[in-house]
Amino acid sequence: MRRVIIYGGTGGIGLATARALRARGYALHLAARDADRLSKVAEDLGETRITAGDVTDPDFASAVTEAAGPDLAGLVYAVGTINLRPLNRLTRADVEGDFAINALGAFSAVQAAAGALKAGAGAAGAGIVLFSTVAVAQGFAAHASVAMAKGAVEGLALSLAAELAPQIRINVVAPSLTRTPLAAGITGNETLAQGIAAMHALQRLGRPEDVGALAAFLVSEEAAWITGQVIGVDGGRSALRTKG
Repeated sequence: MRRVIIYGGTGGIGLATARALRARGYALHLAARDADRLSKVAEDLGETRITAGDVTDPDFASAVTEAAGPDLAGLVYAVGTINLRPLNRLTRADVEGDFAINALGAFSAVQAAAGALKAGAGAAGAGIVLFSTVAVAQGFAAHASVAMAKGAVEGLALSLAAELAPQIRINVVAPSLTRTPLAAGITGNETLAQGIAAMHALQRLGRPEDVGALAAFLVSEEAAWITGQVIGVDGGRSALRTKG
């Protein structure tokens, strides 16, 4: 059974991706900070290995790849931050932290796994999925730090999609606001959540399953001719305006 590494596999989008990949028959290796939650999720999913740790640890990605084993089918880096502050309230530590988790963490994950992914590529190639945000393409106030970090993720993905082809395909999913535990500080206020939902052509916020379904598809052999793409799962927010 081919195995996929998922960083952030216990979070909203990471877990939805894990479930979608298990439904497609993939074995998994989940990496996240909370060992107890990892164990519970792995037991529920079946055919799942785990490694607990922090993506800002420079040795973590190598440990995850070694524990996952050779001949990997894919990698999903579903780790991120939502640090929304205006420019005058951002500190250097805020920006460095967002960059370390979103961009450097993704770089380390791909670098550590590239050899095993090439070994397990098969005819369709191995699939990598990274995550950006609609805020990279559509400027929003108070998003400077996270948009800068996720913009770096998009640049990383495009560069490595060219470098690692044809054995490895790399694509980026760019969601709009999604009802996940990470976003609970925003979506927990239903008045605010409904106001943001109304800004989308499809008039609702995202669900983890909306995003996880695409991520699982992009890892799979069904996406064998798709690489170097940034794909919005955003209810139309990056491209559409339904009101004047």
